[in-house]
Amino acid sequence: MTKTRNIESVVELQGDLANKHKAYKPGEENSSETLHIQIAEDFETLQKNGYVIIEGLLSSSELQSIRQATGPLLDKPGRNSFEGVKTQRVYNVLEQTRVIDSLAVHPRITGLLSRLFQPNYLLSQAQIINILPGEAAQPLHFDDGFYPVPRPRKPFGAATVWAIDEFTEDNGATVLIPESHLLGQEIVTDRSKTIPAIMPAGSVVFFLGTTWHGGGGNQSDSSRLAVTCQYCEPWLRPQENFFLELSQETLKSIPEHLLSMVGYSIHPPFMGMVNGMHPKRTLKNRTQT
Repeated sequence: MTKTRNIESVVELQGDLANKHKAYKPGEENSSETLHIQIAEDFETLQKNGYVIIEGLLSSSELQSIRQATGPLLDKPGRNSFEGVKTQRVYNVLEQTRVIDSLAVHPRITGLLSRLFQPNYLLSQAQIINILPGEAAQPLHFDDGFYPVPRPRKPFGAATVWAIDEFTEDNGATVLIPESHLLGQEIVTDRSKTIPAIMPAGSVVFFLGTTWHGGGGNQSDSSRLAVTCQYCEPWLRPQENFFLELSQETLKSIPEHLLSMVGYSIHPPFMGMVNGMHPKRTLKNRTQT
């Protein structure tokens, strides 16, 4: 029998109204003091520069597993000069492989997201990106520019680019403009102030949705493989429509935090509901984790 709750103030609507399926909480209270310190240092650099590079998060065996799983998916050529004519992109990654799940919910990443955004933040999109030799540099842009709110402003999104291969100045390392997250409405085309995100395989660059950046040109003889995950505030529309992309079978197997990120969560009081109820009620035979 459904319990009736008496709501006397709109203030109460800012909290979790669910009876059975409560909002997912990452459980950072159980994380180590070392992790808290690392996240605090990462966040300080992020706020100053608009990006932070974190090295050594993936082991050699993890990298090899990602390469093996993603290689067969890289079968389509580039579609346009922005995405890259000589760049292979894999969309709808979560439906095709579980190999990037741990990257999307890595504690060094979610720790930063929890400081940037409101609880129940969402995954906006995930891609595998392989820049082939001869690719030209991507036009500079900032990722949350499709939300039509004038700058300067706080970021509505954030992104990670994981180096599955080493990122070098020659092979297409992502380039960023330090402190460009603070800029106003001007359009940036001058690449003279860009800095390449040079980092060993197993590292990640995390940057704000307001930071100007772009893929670098690949002047080497080898491809440059990366995984990117983008995130947004829980009250915004993500780029990917995970509700249509992800099967019930996939939803049974992804981590609980990732399930929340792809929309099976409620942003108080009602955003994300299905037939007036929590979207997790639509899941079939999911084992709780």
